[in-house]
Amino acid sequence: MTGVDWRFRSLVVAHAVSAYGTYLNLIALSLFSYEVTGTAWGVGVVMAVRLLSGVTAGLAAGALTARVTRRAVMVATDVAQTLAMVLLALWSSGTPLVVLLGAVVVLGAGNTFFNVALRSAVPVMVGQDDRARANGVLVTARSVATVLGFASAAPVIALGGFDVAFAVNAASFAVSGAAVLVLRPRTDSTGEDDPPAAERSEPVPVRGGRLRRRVAGLAGPLLGLIALRGLDALASASHNVALPLAAHAAEPSEPAVFMTRFWSAWAVGTLLAHQVLKRRSRDTSWGERAFAAGTCAMSFCFVAAFTGLPAPALMAAAVAAGFADGWTEIVYTSRLQAAPDRQRGRLFGLSATAEQSGFALGTVAAAAALEALPALAVVGAFHGAAVCGAVVLLLTVRRHPTRRTARRHHTRKAEDRSSTSGETGEDTHGTSTGASHLHGS
Repeated sequence: MTGVDWRFRSLVVAHAVSAYGTYLNLIALSLFSYEVTGTAWGVGVVMAVRLLSGVTAGLAAGALTARVTRRAVMVATDVAQTLAMVLLALWSSGTPLVVLLGAVVVLGAGNTFFNVALRSAVPVMVGQDDRARANGVLVTARSVATVLGFASAAPVIALGGFDVAFAVNAASFAVSGAAVLVLRPRTDSTGEDDPPAAERSEPVPVRGGRLRRRVAGLAGPLLGLIALRGLDALASASHNVALPLAAHAAEPSEPAVFMTRFWSAWAVGTLLAHQVLKRRSRDTSWGERAFAAGTCAMSFCFVAAFTGLPAPALMAAAVAAGFADGWTEIVYTSRLQAAPDRQRGRLFGLSATAEQSGFALGTVAAAAALEALPALAVVGAFHGAAVCGAVVLLLTVRRHPTRRTARRHHTRKAEDRSSTSGETGEDTHGTSTGASHLHGS
């Protein structure tokens, strides 16, 4: 186990640079798509192609990372995205629609392939014990990059145009790819980095049970977790679509300032989540329950942000939403990383498909709903669905005790037997700590 050392932190910094370029490019590419197509429908088509390529890549990511090293996938996707953005930067004037669509396919698929490879490689790079702390570092860096990317998009485009914005994004991908090449992190395992059996989500062994029962028991909670993640992405799409409307309503003269303030407060919350969770990085109690609770808290906070709160309360809600968002991201990623190495690529590929599908569907549905309903009603309905999904997951998990629960139970029974065996004088007199574990106490 290497821990969260300078090599990993350097890789995170390079990834944050790449994320900054990506979020800057989200705004630049949307505006550029309108310039190329000339219609709002055309912009929607371009964005849909990008999301669809990401969804499709998620289905193939697991198989790809099983056949090719994760480091090779990360470098190849960074190179491909660099070339795509260089092409757009050089061809920013009079870009054909087919070139634009080809570039967004590369961007959508490349982003998914890279993230699946990186997230599934974290336990190999830092060790199972430090994966939660490493995920917190990644979440914090990405949150800061998100705010900086969104905040700098307008001045970069205004001063340099789309070609400069695309060139910045290309350079950010190049930095990320070069860092992976130079640092050469260990990204693939032969099995020695897998978590102990007690930390996996395997079901309690049933006497006479068959292998298919064990597989079904393992898949159930994880599939429920991924399904809730997709539902959470659908709900998140609603506040992302509705927030610009709230910004124009709250500050008609400076909606961009409102958006920057809100997302900056959100980023502070994610940073706080990392600071809290890194102190519990060795806690094995995280899992479906913690993720479901965080999803409920995040939904309540985002809904509260659309209730017309005064500015200080709104910023507090944004910080709380960011805290819950960071909490769920770290817990969710760490939970999937607890699976054996051979399963992680497929799990994160499936997760990427669920997340991007949910976000795409949520974006379309929320935009349509906002034509007829107020923002609070739309955001409340979408996040209400996420809360319902979290409650279902909580009820489901209670019916499926994990091996950890069984191990604690068997350990307690062993302690009970030890406390009544008379091995020491203290035990005989019932004054040792083992006395508290006697049956019926």
